[in-house]
Amino acid sequence: MMDSGRGKTLGSDVRMWYKALKVIPHLDRSEWDVLDPVSKWLVAARGAVLVMTFFSALIGGLLAFSVGSANPLLLVLAMVGLVLAHGASNLLNDYWDTRLGVDEGNYFRAQYGPHPLVGGLMTSRQLIMWVLATLAAALLAGLYLTIVRGPSVLLFMAAGLLLMMSYSGKPFPLKKIGMGEVAVFIIWGPLMIGGTFYVLMGTLPLWVILASLPYTLGVTLVLFGKHIDKINYDTKKNIRTLPVILGETWARKASVALIILMFASSIFLVIGSYLGIPVLLVVLSLPSAYGALKVFGRPRPLSRPSDYPVDAWPLWYVSYSFIFNRNFGGLFVMGLILDIALKAIGIPVFVSQL
Repeated sequence: MMDSGRGKTLGSDVRMWYKALKVIPHLDRSEWDVLDPVSKWLVAARGAVLVMTFFSALIGGLLAFSVGSANPLLLVLAMVGLVLAHGASNLLNDYWDTRLGVDEGNYFRAQYGPHPLVGGLMTSRQLIMWVLATLAAALLAGLYLTIVRGPSVLLFMAAGLLLMMSYSGKPFPLKKIGMGEVAVFIIWGPLMIGGTFYVLMGTLPLWVILASLPYTLGVTLVLFGKHIDKINYDTKKNIRTLPVILGETWARKASVALIILMFASSIFLVIGSYLGIPVLLVVLSLPSAYGALKVFGRPRPLSRPSDYPVDAWPLWYVSYSFIFNRNFGGLFVMGLILDIALKAIGIPVFVSQL
């Protein structure tokens, strides 16, 4: 039997995994040193945002299951490969931002969560080893999928890796030229959702790309919120994200438009018979959407409001964006699952994919 001491340690590990997948925990070097390897990876790779990649892959898989028989093992491998690739990208972004001097001087990134290099949690060499190990595991999953589905999978892998690894790195860091948000829209939609569908079904019809829009818009909204939060920092560092180019006021208006488009595109997909009626469960996320709309409707407060969590500051717009997108995405997934279940028992959902 497992001794009680080890049982307690395992329990604390699991609790940290859950915490790291829910928020970006604040911790110092002494707390970092006692973490297990999985917890360290989740914290350093920002596990809380990796959940968005999990959702995109899951949505691609559910779209495949909604139209035919798909292999669950291939879906699991696609999800694992994509999450690992995203984690490697986050680690590499921290490496490049540190090497290029972006994260110096108490930069925004180091304030909202532990930075592997700025916080002294690991050396540059160790971070690169983590990146290579994570990428190797992701590539193994991708290569297996390529063997099963065919060389076309390599196109999705190459495009995704190129965009993700170029987000902060040389020679043309996408986030510095107003293309970071565009890259995220392409990666989390056509490449992740569409790519997962292709791996399972061997084809990628137009309706799948359209069906990727609601959640992809939500992921883009989260990035918009983050970049509006640090618009002053980025301006000083000459990092020209879209919010920097648009200015705060227009960036907030663009974020409001993204929220509206998430619901509008969902309704369009149902009315156009691309998705089943159960997808309209997303309307249950309207309360959190209303909260996000209110926040984006006014300038960021100069200091932390008394009722706002200490650990969440200086994040502001991104916090509300993330919560709303998590609620919307969860309901979108539930709608797809219900759609599949109703079809399985012979209840029509008035949908006929093109």
